[in-house]
Amino acid sequence: MNDTIDIARVEGSILLEGEDIYGEGIDANLLRQRVGMVFQKPNPFPKSIYDNVAYGPRLHGMARTTEELNQIVEDALRAAGLWEEVHDRLDSEALGLSGGQQQRLCIARAIAVSPEVILMDEPCSALDPIATSIIEELILELARDYAIVIVTHNMQQAQRVAGTTAFSTSAIWWKCSRPTNCSTSPRTSARRTTSPVPLAKPGHSVLCKSEP
Repeated sequence: MNDTIDIARVEGSILLEGEDIYGEGIDANLLRQRVGMVFQKPNPFPKSIYDNVAYGPRLHGMARTTEELNQIVEDALRAAGLWEEVHDRLDSEALGLSGGQQQRLCIARAIAVSPEVILMDEPCSALDPIATSIIEELILELARDYAIVIVTHNMQQAQRVAGTTAFSTSAIWWKCSRPTNCSTSPRTSARRTTSPVPLAKPGHSVLCKSEP
């Protein structure tokens, strides 16, 4: 996300399947296909619902025909739990959807390119409790097929949806094997490491609570 920012500086390394994503020769477009991102505030493109989901597959040449692209869009919307709500208005502007629907559209857009990892930055912080509940149920479903890494400040949410949890204070990582073992403050008996907590495999989600 910072490859076009001249003043950006990166230290250290981030490994994906043992490969440093900041290493030489890394294809940024391919990396964006392998790692999807969902932000705090829903950020659909100012395009139609269909074009939002089709954007990535078109960019990466994933469909040879219109029929194949239509199927990718439908599958992604179904996986995001949005198909039944929008299938009859795919040409409508995405910005006309509710906040919760927009966030599910962004999730559909992320999974449309079949990523290996989905990063979620407090995906429910801008949503009401009902929309939050829907997104949390969706996270549990998606965790069967994707490695999901979530940042949240909501400890109750971590207990509801996380398979593995970790939190950091003052740049120190505290790792817990189960979400019920984590509280709002570090336990001295918890394993502490300055190394990043490894990504979960598909079938597990990782919740991280970060503090200044």
